Amino acid sequence: MLTSKQKKHLRAASHNIQPIFQVGKAGVNENMTKQIDEALEKRELIKVSILQNCFEDNHVVANEIVEATDAHIVQVIGNTIILYKESKENKQIELP
Repeated sequence: MLTSKQKKHLRAASHNIQPIFQVGKAGVNENMTKQIDEALEKRELIKVSILQNCFEDNHVVANEIVEATDAHIVQVIGNTIILYKESKENKQIELP
């Protein structure tokens, strides 16, 4: 689990990042979670945008992604999920 200090650090670091994935009416699927996992390995910190035609609750979508990728939810704000997962090979972010 991330501490509140670590989450605050990651929120600040994610400020200028654009969402690279979108969850629509099809919801979360295996192919999407695989791509999100690969992106997390490369970048460590990503944003996922939830489109208005997605029928699931934003927190449910976030939890589905987390269960499939072992990532951490930094924040769910509006229709955006900020995710963090420490990279095995491309470690870039130093947590406080």
